Order: sequence, then C-alpha cells, then structure tokens
Amino acid sequence: MGLIDRIFGAIFGGGRNVIVETAQVFRENAENAGVREAAVKQQAMQQYAAEFMVERRGWFDRLMDGLNRLPRPFLAFGNIGLFIVAMVDPVWFASRMQGIALVPDPLWWLMGAIVSFYFGARHQAHSQDFQRSIAQTMARVPTVVENTRQLEALQVDAPEPPAPASAQKAPAPADNAALVEWAQQKS
Repeated sequence: MGLIDRIFGAIFGGGRNVIVETAQVFRENAENAGVREAAVKQQAMQQYAAEFMVERRGWFDRLMDGLNRLPRPFLAFGNIGLFIVAMVDPVWFASRMQGIALVPDPLWWLMGAIVSFYFGARHQAHSQDFQRSIAQTMARVPTVVENTRQLEALQVDAPEPPAPASAQKAPAPADNAALVEWAQQKS
C-alpha cells in the first residue's frame, strides 16, 4: 500500500465508504430496510403456518369432535320442532306435555345438571327456584292425570270441525232488516 492510499485511508476510513456510513446516520439505508422487512414477514408467515397447521388426528377424535357439535343444534331445532308440532297437532302435543309434567324430581335434577354443566350454566345459583317449581309440579299430578284423560277423549271422539265461513249460506234478503226497510222506502 502506497503513501497516498494510507493518507486516503486515514482521511476516509481505510476502505470503508465514510460518506455512505455518515449518511446512514441521518437516513435509513433502503436496501437494508428491505432485507429486514422481508425477514420480519418471513418470520410472521412461519408463525402463522405453525399456528394454523392441521394436526393429523384419528377417526375417533374426529368422531368425538363431530358429536360435541351436535347438542346445541339439536336443542335449538328440537324446540322449533315443538312449536311446529303444537300448531299441527295440539291434542298430541298437549298430552305429551302433560306426561312431561309427571317426570319425577330426581330425573329433572339430573337433566338440569347435565344441561347446565354441558353449556357452562350456573345451575347452583338457580337451584332453589328449580326445587320450588318441581314441588309445584308434584302438587299438580291429579290435575295432569285428569287433563290427560280428557285430551285422549277429545282425540277419539273429536267432532267435525265447523264449516268455513265461505261455505255457509248467505242470509236471505227477507232476514235482513236493513234490506227490507230499504226496499220499503224505495217502493
């Protein structure tokens, strides 16, 4: 290395570009910024890929996941179905509801516990109201039995439904006092 190279090296930094390095103090190097940004994006994509990677599970796990998704739709559509049945065949629906009124206390408690634990409800906070309603239900057993007998009698001996209003005969003009009076005034 010659004398001139040593002088320039001492002044300008020995092979480094002093102007570029000095400028990077005040302004970011676009090329280096692009490299850093690409590295950040690549790391984010790897993280997302790891997070959303589908783990391979066996047929039993898939079956259990499918079964766990069924109770809520069954309960929702079952309740809608009860409304439809109540409109289509009210006697059948009422007799079934009378039967439900005779369900014993322990079975209601068991059903309430299963449903509340399954859906995360707070069953214990409402247990006193539940017990009161069960006690009221048991007091209605004789009424329920009588209602069921009457409903079954209605279903067997059901009378013919009344004819629609359009099928009924229109009143004769002689039966209509307003028409008779109008006809008398006109003549």
